[in-house]
Amino acid sequence: MDVSIVLPVFNEAGHLVTELGRIKAAMDASPYTYEVVVVDDGSTDGGVEELPDLKQVRLVTFPHNRGSGAARRAGTTLARGEVVVWTDADMTYPNDRIPELVDLLAGWDMVVGARRVERGTRRLVRVPAKWLIRILASFLARTRIPDLNSGFRAFRKVVAGQYLHLLPAGFSCVTTLTMSFLSNGYSVRYTPIDYAPRAGRSKFHWWKDTVFYIRQVVRMVLLWNPLRFFAPIGVVLGASGAGKLVYDLVTKDLRVATNTVVLLLAAALVLLVALVADLLVQLNRSRDAVLPAHTTPDDPAG
Repeated sequence: MDVSIVLPVFNEAGHLVTELGRIKAAMDASPYTYEVVVVDDGSTDGGVEELPDLKQVRLVTFPHNRGSGAARRAGTTLARGEVVVWTDADMTYPNDRIPELVDLLAGWDMVVGARRVERGTRRLVRVPAKWLIRILASFLARTRIPDLNSGFRAFRKVVAGQYLHLLPAGFSCVTTLTMSFLSNGYSVRYTPIDYAPRAGRSKFHWWKDTVFYIRQVVRMVLLWNPLRFFAPIGVVLGASGAGKLVYDLVTKDLRVATNTVVLLLAAALVLLVALVADLLVQLNRSRDAVLPAHTTPDDPAG
C-alpha cells in the first residue's frame, strides 16, 4: 500500500460522499495504491451511513466524540500505507491535489499545504492570534513556518509513528506533529494551496482552541528543546539584573538593592533549570530514531 488517507468525520452529512468521490477520482487517476481510512468521531447525523461500500474505504467508528486529534491518531495507527495523508471532509482543502502532495514528498519527511488565506468565523480575532502563534513557533523551532495548523499534509508513517502518542485529542494535533518533526531534525516542505469556505458547521472553538494551540507549542518546545524557551528568559533577567546592579553601585554608594539580587538569582535559577531540562531531554532521546528522508547511509561495501 502506497498511501493511506486519514479522513476524520464528525457530522459531515450532505457533503461527505461528494468529498470521498473527489478523493477517489484523484487517487484512481494516480499511479498510487491507496486506502481511505474514514474515522467516524461519534457523528450523530447519519452521514457515514451514506458512504458507498468500496474496497478502498475502511470505516473506524468511535461510540462518542473524542476530538479531531484522537481520530487522526487512530486512523494513522491503523493506516497500512507507507505515506499517510491528513485532510478534512468539509470541502475546504483541495483533495483533488492529494497525488501532487504525495509526489512532493519525495526526499522529504512531510509536505504541508500552506493556505494562502485564512477563512472561518471571527477572522478579526483568529487571524492575528494564529499569526502570533506561528511567529512564536517559528522562533522556538528556528525555522520559518508558513502555516502551523494546516490539516492538509502528507508524511512518512514510519517517522510520525514515533510521535503519535504525543498527539492531543483536539485540533492542535497538527501543530504537535509539525513541531515534533521540526524539533527532531526531520524535513518539512510547504506548498501553497487554496482554502475554500467550509461546508457545514465549524467545530473550532476560537478561544479555547487558540489557548490550547499556544500551550501546545510551548509544551512541544519544552519537550524537545527547553533551552530555546528558557534561555531568552534567563538572558533578559540577567541583563536586567546586571543593569540594575550598575545603577545601584553608581547611585547608592556601592549598596546593592534587594530587587537587584532577586533579579540576578532569578536569572541564575532559570538558566540552571534550562541546563537541567536540556540534559534530561538529551538523556531520554530515542537511540533508535528513524533516519530523515534526506539522509543517505554510507555504503558498507564502499
